[in-house]
Parts: sequence; structure tokens; C-alpha cells
Amino acid sequence: MDSPDNASVFPPASEDFSSLLRRHGCHPPVPVTQQSTGRVEIVQTEATTILAFKFAGGVLVAGDRRATSGNIVVYDRADKVLEIDRHSLMAIAGVPATAWEMARVLEHSFQFYRRSQLQEMSLDGKVRALSKLLRDNFGFVMQGVGVVIPIFATFDTVSDAARLYFYDAMGAQFEATDYAATGSGSPSVRSVLYYENTWGKTILREMSENEAVILALRALDTAAESDTATGGVDRRGKSYPIIKIVSKAGITTLPEKTLAAIYKAKIT
Repeated sequence: MDSPDNASVFPPASEDFSSLLRRHGCHPPVPVTQQSTGRVEIVQTEATTILAFKFAGGVLVAGDRRATSGNIVVYDRADKVLEIDRHSLMAIAGVPATAWEMARVLEHSFQFYRRSQLQEMSLDGKVRALSKLLRDNFGFVMQGVGVVIPIFATFDTVSDAARLYFYDAMGAQFEATDYAATGSGSPSVRSVLYYENTWGKTILREMSENEAVILALRALDTAAESDTATGGVDRRGKSYPIIKIVSKAGITTLPEKTLAAIYKAKIT
């Protein structure tokens, strides 16, 4: 009886999870951009405004709940802040179908590395893994579909520090010193965060958790006033933005009851 090929059973030491999926035919190939005269225009579903900033307790990551398709509101309960591992969060702006698949592949990539190498993936490895997924998706971006502009927040246990990154559609990564925001409502959000960090009573890095949550709610509510694709706070439907905090202790998700109480007491 012939023995199986070792290469097919044991993956190369340098192979990542995405390469393993492609080798077994479980991952779609990178598309080649082609000119088409009879292309049908598709109105994509898109998730909009997300933000993140460092505060005294770690990194706060928030996103509104609205998903749109052109001028239509498709969904008002979309989750745009996704947990990748116990110390990493990915917030998505762009096409949810593509972004959620990226998040799933990224999550399994980290698990695969941890179980095969018996250690956590390094910070650089995590950041570049997301960058590689974005580069692989660039063929779709050039065809006008599947654009994703994410934010990645993590707590690096080696340096014992919170780290925050944002990306462009081609996969270029940029480390944010204090805050980051992407999506259609991001200009308003960045203005609010810049103002508070420059002329506010307390700079972002010194804010308490309660102060940080209030600022995130105010920023998203401000963006919703001028951007129809940003959901903000739905007072009638009692729908509040998703807010998660990543710190040395792990990831904390703030429940809607807590957000409702803070919003009622401090903002309205």
C-alpha cells in the first residue's frame, strides 16, 4: 500500500491558513480584473461608520448599526465590531459580505497558528494577516465590488500596550497614535475626536471608561445628523451603537441597557 504524500498531510512550516485553504481548494482564487462592456451594475449592501480610540483602560471600538444599499436602509441591527481572538477586534466599513468572510478567515488563521505552532501569533503577524486578505480582495475592488476599509485594535501582551491600526482598500496598514475612523460618517467623527483630544477637558488617553463611552455615542450621533448612511442612536427603536473595549483583561461588550442609561443621563 502506497504511503500518502507527506506534503499533502503535513503543511509547510511557513504556510499560513489562507494558503492551506487554497492548496485544498477551499478558498476562492484571486480574481483577475477584466473589461466588460455588458456588466450589470449591482447595488451593494454597505456598512458605514466605525471608530476607535485609545483611552485609559485600553482601546474602545464602536460602530453604528445601519447597513445601506444605495438610498435604502437594509438593516438597522448590523454588527460591525467583530471579535477575532481574546485580545483582538476588527471593525468593518464597506461591504459586510466580504468583511465578515475576512473576519472568519482571520479568526481561523489565528486559531490555526496557535494550535500548529503552540503559541500566539505575533502582533506583526496579526496586522499583516489582515493586510494580506485586503490585498487578495483588491481584484474585486478594481471591479467595483467588495470594498472593505477596516480598523484593527488589539492588546499586545508582549509590549503590554494597546495598539490601533487602520487600513486602505489595497491593504496598506497605518498605526494610529490616538484614534481612527472610517466609513461615510468618518469626517464628522474625526472632527469630534480631534476637538476633544485637542481642546477638551481631558485628552483621549486619560479618559475613564464612562467618559470614553459618552464620547463615542456623541461622535456617532453627530455623524448621523449629516450622514444618512450612519445610524447613530435610534431612540424609538432603542437601538444603540455596538461598543466593545479591548484591554489586558480581554474584550468587554457593553450591553444596550448600559448604553441606554448613559445616553439618557449624559447626552439627552
